[in-house]
Amino acid sequence: MTQAIQKTLRDSAAMRWTALLLLALAMFCSYIFMDILSPIKDLMQTERGWDSTAFGTMQGAEVFLNVFAFFLIFAGIILDKMGVRFTAVLSAAVMLIGAILKWYAVSDAFMGSSLEVWFNTHLNYIPVFDELGVAPFYEGMPASAKFAACGFMIFGCGCEMAGITVSRGIVKWFKGREMALAMGSEMALARLGVATCMIFSPFFARLGGQVSVSRSVAFGVVLMCIALMMTIVYFVMDRKLDAQTGEAEEKDDPFKVSDLGKILTDGGFWIVALLCVLYYSAIFPFQKYAVNMLQCNLSLTPPAADSFWASEEVTYVQYTIMLIVAIAGFASNFMKKKELRNILLSISILALITYCYMGFMRQTAESIFAVFPLLAVLITPILGNYLDNHGKAVSMLMLGSLLLIGCHLTFAFVLPLFDGSIVGGVVVAYATILVLGASFSLVPASLWPSVPKLVDAKVIGSAYALIFWIQNIGLWLFPLLIGKVLDNTNPGVTDPTKYNYTAPLVMLAGLGVAALILGFILKAVDKKKGLGLEEPNIK
Repeated sequence: MTQAIQKTLRDSAAMRWTALLLLALAMFCSYIFMDILSPIKDLMQTERGWDSTAFGTMQGAEVFLNVFAFFLIFAGIILDKMGVRFTAVLSAAVMLIGAILKWYAVSDAFMGSSLEVWFNTHLNYIPVFDELGVAPFYEGMPASAKFAACGFMIFGCGCEMAGITVSRGIVKWFKGREMALAMGSEMALARLGVATCMIFSPFFARLGGQVSVSRSVAFGVVLMCIALMMTIVYFVMDRKLDAQTGEAEEKDDPFKVSDLGKILTDGGFWIVALLCVLYYSAIFPFQKYAVNMLQCNLSLTPPAADSFWASEEVTYVQYTIMLIVAIAGFASNFMKKKELRNILLSISILALITYCYMGFMRQTAESIFAVFPLLAVLITPILGNYLDNHGKAVSMLMLGSLLLIGCHLTFAFVLPLFDGSIVGGVVVAYATILVLGASFSLVPASLWPSVPKLVDAKVIGSAYALIFWIQNIGLWLFPLLIGKVLDNTNPGVTDPTKYNYTAPLVMLAGLGVAALILGFILKAVDKKKGLGLEEPNIK
């Protein structure tokens, strides 16, 4: 009887994973909206007049307030003082507000409005920020891009707040249990949002044969409404857990700013934070340009307008196959019977091959790049489970950096060699994208579970906030840099499918080299100080 009374929601595997699913679905929706314009960069140039500099500046604006107004630091304090459930709902509401503003910015209603006139004549000069060269706007930037940047800033505040909240929530529900597997699984599902975005954003933009970029963003707004509902359900579950455990959302020993000193004076923490900013800066900004990069490097011939491959139905079929890849591959990680695990893996692999064939037949860059997170969905839980039971987190980070370097250099120098080869170019693109996705899966499964080993539990929310803040510096800077480098290395190019991407890709590969060097340093520090980063999470 005593054991029954002491058992909580957290002790039930079904309830733990239900809580994780709610948080992961909210992040899934936010990942879709985060890159909602990425696969239609070419349409933003032809429909709204956004060149690469305007596009990159708008994309970088997502994290501007997090970096320069230190919003992420405040988010960490809010999280530590108010708790996971309050911050989860708040972050989803903020994301929804920003999403609505961004939708209006690219809608037809904004074009020719008094608001467009105001943005054309204002925000062309931002004191101090212009002098420092970090202004989120510039003279000549299209009004729609400026207003979209404003909405994206607000969305970014909520999105990054959600990121640290989810990490803290997983620690709360899974500490001492399968934490790396949980974090890896959450990121695997969230990153399926990237593939969903790549498939459906162009689909909605071109729906019915009439181009409308605002339809894509409206699709994202609907998903943000769903994300808000998911966090509200999680709120109820989390409150019930605290009622069972007697824990309070606001701790008896409240957060103090002076506690940040414990984090900032830790050398291991800084190496992990720098690894994070270098690695993620080479991935997330690349995602925003990846479809356009493929458009510029692959010889793609649109299928006949009356064929199945050009129809709207093929989008639904291909996405269904994508879900089969993800679900079967993900579920195979949890099968105890070897025969059933092998069956699910075989189904996932066959579906992946089918998906790739359909992407080739559709001859669209977005359907090819959508394969990016699929291998990550399959192997991230495997890696998380391995780290939980065997450790080797730093080694995984180093391997991820090596794969990252190889992939960006392949895109820069090998893929262009296949220009004119219809099959060869697509095969190289698929292989490189899948490996890059695998590389991406190594980081969350190994990096995020390492943070609780470096800082006290009382300030873990602030520790995640600081890492995210440092990461956001790169996520603000590199979309902007890629856009500027593209325009400067492609003078006079007006066709958005004719850019040379060599210089930006080499720059991103350089980030991977720096991350690899830091990996070696972290391994040496871990061995010297006994941080336990290479040890398993489950004792």
